Amino acid sequence: MAKNKGTRILITVECTECRSNLNKRSSGVSRYHTQKNRRNNPERLELKKYCPNCNRATIHKEIK
Repeated sequence: MAKNKGTRILITVECTECRSNLNKRSSGVSRYHTQKNRRNNPERLELKKYCPNCNRATIHKEIK
């Protein structure tokens, strides 16, 4: 029997300011890995996390 896929899935969240800013100090984009429950949160997740490139807490959005 095949296992049923669970409700919790792994996602990647990426800094929105690093992605859109062309004049940033260092190259690279801050990314974090986390889990979410797809039944409770079917839309894309937005978290406020620390970005080492921006040196402050910024909005991180879920990417594919």
